[in-house]
Amino acid sequence: MEPKSIQIKQPKYQIIAEDIATKIVEKKYIIGDKIYARSLLASQYGVSAETARRAIAVLQDLNIVEATKGSGVIITSYENAANFVHRLEGVKSVRELQKELSLSIEKQFAELNNLQETAKELINRTNRFQSINPFVPFQLEISDSCPYVSKSISEINFWQNTGATIVGIRKKNELLLSPGPYATLEVGDILYFIGDEICLSNAEQFLQVQKKV
Repeated sequence: MEPKSIQIKQPKYQIIAEDIATKIVEKKYIIGDKIYARSLLASQYGVSAETARRAIAVLQDLNIVEATKGSGVIITSYENAANFVHRLEGVKSVRELQKELSLSIEKQFAELNNLQETAKELINRTNRFQSINPFVPFQLEISDSCPYVSKSISEINFWQNTGATIVGIRKKNELLLSPGPYATLEVGDILYFIGDEICLSNAEQFLQVQKKV
């Protein structure tokens, strides 16, 4: 089952606090400067007054600004702002890795689903092909493990034991089409036969050989 995509988001007040701290580090604000009142800050960032208050509270907790009634919000520490921004760089790197990992997992699931669908389609087409082409022969190579080496087709009752009909035998550079019941099987012979999917498995077990690749 494909997992739901997980969105990693920061609170808006955190984003605002980070932006103000970055501006202090970039010296767009200097020590002693007053920044916007909460209402103006909320308007500038398009957030509620409560969100702006939380952003200021974050900076105040880190001793980057000081907020007092009547005096507004004053920048008090460049060093603390720089430390905050430095820590954020590590946090952002982790967030980026988390995002990359999430995207990679989603991509792998999409590729897996595509592979499964392709495999299903291949099986369906193979089955349809065999259904409309029943005379495409299977082939097996007679190995020295076959218990019927030097035996004739009639002696081993091939059709009765496998449900397959032999249509040809290749002996080295010679191909015998529609071999009669007295044709014998020898090591290295390639046996061509037709039938349903079950007959292939039956022939492999009966002759104790593997399908020729």
